[in-house]
Order: sequence, then C-alpha cells, then structure tokens
Amino acid sequence: MLSKAQIKYIQSLQHKKNRQKSSQYIAEGDKIVQELLQAGMPVKAVYATSAWLLQHREAVDRLPADAVKEVDNAVLKQLSALTTPNNAMALLDMPAADTGLPPEGAVVLALEAIQDPGNMGTLIRIADWFGIRQLIVSPDCVDVYNPKTIQATMGSIARVQVKEMDILQLLEESKLPSYAATLHGEDITRFTTLREGIILIGNEGRGLTDDVIARATHRITIPRLGGAESLNAAVAAGVICGRLLI
Repeated sequence: MLSKAQIKYIQSLQHKKNRQKSSQYIAEGDKIVQELLQAGMPVKAVYATSAWLLQHREAVDRLPADAVKEVDNAVLKQLSALTTPNNAMALLDMPAADTGLPPEGAVVLALEAIQDPGNMGTLIRIADWFGIRQLIVSPDCVDVYNPKTIQATMGSIARVQVKEMDILQLLEESKLPSYAATLHGEDITRFTTLREGIILIGNEGRGLTDDVIARATHRITIPRLGGAESLNAAVAAGVICGRLLI
C-alpha cells in the first residue's frame, strides 16, 4: 500500500506549479504507460493493478523492483483525476531543457499560445505521425505535462521532443524557412514536398500573432471549399503536414 504522503504527492502533480517544482509528471492510461516503458522513458515508478503488471511483465521487469507499485482500483482512483481511472499510472522525470536551435534539414512544428490540453496532446500525436521529432511551444502555451495533454498524446510524448521557446526568437535566430498557417496565405497545394522548415500553428481562437506572421518567410492556407469560418488548430496542422510532408 502507498503511504498518505505518497498519495498526496502524486495528487499534487495535477497542478503545474508542483510539476515545475519537482520536475516530475504523471502519465495515465494502460497503453500510454506501456509505450513509455517500451520507449525507455525516464519512468520513476509505475502504479498498476496486479493484472496489468502481469500482462506487461516484460516491460515492467526493466524497472528497479522498488519502482513497481502494485495497487488496487481504490488507490488508483485516489491517485487519478479521472472519473473512471485506468489500470496503470506512471511517474516520470521531465527531460532536461534544450536550448539549441533546430538543425539544418529538420522539419519542426512550432505552436503559439495553444490553450487546450487535448489540442496540445493531439498536436504532439500529429507530429509523431508525420515523423516530426521536435515540437516547439511558446511560453504561453498550455503545459505540455498537463495530465490531460499527456493522455491525449497516446504515447507520442515518448517519441517527440518538446521544447519551450519564444516563437519570434526562434524565427529570428533560425536559418530554416518558416510557414505560417493563416486564413489569407498561399494555397498549400501549390507547394512541393517540404524537406526542411518550421510549420507555425497559432492559438485556437486568434491564430498566429501579426508579428509572427510578418516574420515568417511564407504564409500558407488550406483551401476552403465550404462555409466554415476556420479549422481546429490540430485539424489544420494535420492537413498541412499531410500536404507538405508526404
């Protein structure tokens, strides 16, 4: 059984200030925890039912014995912020901050002021789907390590490096071409396959700021055939990546 102090600590990681203070975060979900273990992520502890641990014994055996915590559903419910908890939860260390710029020849997804945890998680998943290994987020984006964000990545957080950086600074210092998604840019179907560059996606309601759009080397748009005013940020990113990267 976990002590009250251990339970209280895990519960505290639902809040950003506590995650930042401890440099640790939690990941909930049977499939997510499995993928994090298989990817060799810095998992400090796994809290799971006996059935889950037995099913994933090979992956769990890679951890130190004291990092594997068998708990029942009642304890998982205490640890979880979900109405219906999963059978497994992991405690992980945050990766060290990366201060370097994207290298030449890289394709990077850069996000400005994304606010919804589900959107952020989906954007990380989209990056993973299209083989984008680095995602850059502005300081005013929702916390990448929000439990809802981690859950929405469906394990893709294990394969995509996330770096926080001011987007204008990125555009000023990087030599890569940049592509700002706007409602009034150049039709993406006119572009050839992108071999390197920074794809810029803005806030769900406001889009990219004028300063970022002005600093980008290209302004791009998805052709609109119907009457919708705009697209969800993650949907737009998926369409753009599908057109420019394949």
